[in-house]
Amino acid sequence: MTITQQVSQCIDLHCHSTASDGALSPTALVERAAEQGVTHLALTDHDTIDGIAEAREAARRANIGLISGIELSCVWRKNTIHIVGLDMDLGDQEFLERVAGQQANRWKRASCIAEKLVRHVNGCDSGILDRATALAQGDVPGRPHFARALVDAGLMKDSAQAFKKVLGSGKPGDVKAFWPELSEVVRWITDARGIAVVAHPRKYKLTATKLRELVAEFMAAGGEGIEVITSGQSSGDLGFLTELCRRQSLLASRGSDFHFPGASWCELGRIPGLPEGLTPVWERFRNTPI
Repeated sequence: MTITQQVSQCIDLHCHSTASDGALSPTALVERAAEQGVTHLALTDHDTIDGIAEAREAARRANIGLISGIELSCVWRKNTIHIVGLDMDLGDQEFLERVAGQQANRWKRASCIAEKLVRHVNGCDSGILDRATALAQGDVPGRPHFARALVDAGLMKDSAQAFKKVLGSGKPGDVKAFWPELSEVVRWITDARGIAVVAHPRKYKLTATKLRELVAEFMAAGGEGIEVITSGQSSGDLGFLTELCRRQSLLASRGSDFHFPGASWCELGRIPGLPEGLTPVWERFRNTPI
């Protein structure tokens, strides 16, 4: 399935629902996308496809083309990197097993954070994990959820204090994720006949040289695209990524990275079109929108 880039189309290939760390349910997310004029959408929740079945039904009602998607976490030279997978075969059993393993890794990390807080925060008990999970609406809780749970329990004044004392970088609750290597995650996507895309490349704070090295290793592993357009990036970032994409003959993707309403800088569909001369990733999609 190829989507031709036309003025009448609005393509957003990166967003999140309550299946991971977004604020809207998959149904509400799709409905908002339709209100914003989005014609083709990829739901790319972190390390899960649990929201896609619900989003599929909503997309049919809203007449939106839904592309299968996920945002997988991995490690490259000790840096956590996110790789968006697009247009995968969601009936691929091996892919589903690998994604389930990612969720297990996220829960292991959450349990480890909870254990650290019980050990290092006076008055904190093992119920902190359940409270943080409730704040994450049943999803795997991250450090912000644990911070809020500590505040709600009266153990910290505010989230800032929680991060300063126990959850910030280098503190006891700063538990590194148990993520697989970059090359492995790219292989998961390509094995499922999907297209691997480096998400928001400039958000990793890598130097230009390091980012080029990341892209080279990503391509060697079978990766094909980068997000040239994402919310909140500068014109300088756009110019750099456009040239990198062009020089390396990569596929170009675009996505809002939408998480919640009210942030005008990362609204669904409110992202520029791709610069001229780049090959859009959607020209290589093989499957009909699900």
